[in-house]
Amino acid sequence: MQLIIADPDHTIFESEASLIQLPGTDGWFEVLENHAPLIALLKKGTVRVVDAGGQEKKVDIEGGIFSMAENTCRIAIF
Repeated sequence: MQLIIADPDHTIFESEASLIQLPGTDGWFEVLENHAPLIALLKKGTVRVVDAGGQEKKVDIEGGIFSMAENTCRIAIF
């Protein structure tokens, strides 16, 4: 699946992922490939991204909105 993290001006991070762990306002949650469509509010924290090869990347965010549909995940930072 594709992950795109962007603010109103530009793309901050873009990567392929097999697992994404996110800091939701109601607690941590994870999504995997082929997850059902989802929209969630995010709080300040670290997004953990694991690619198909098992390599892990981390991206700090100040909060935002997460959406997932058709294996494309977007985090809109405001």
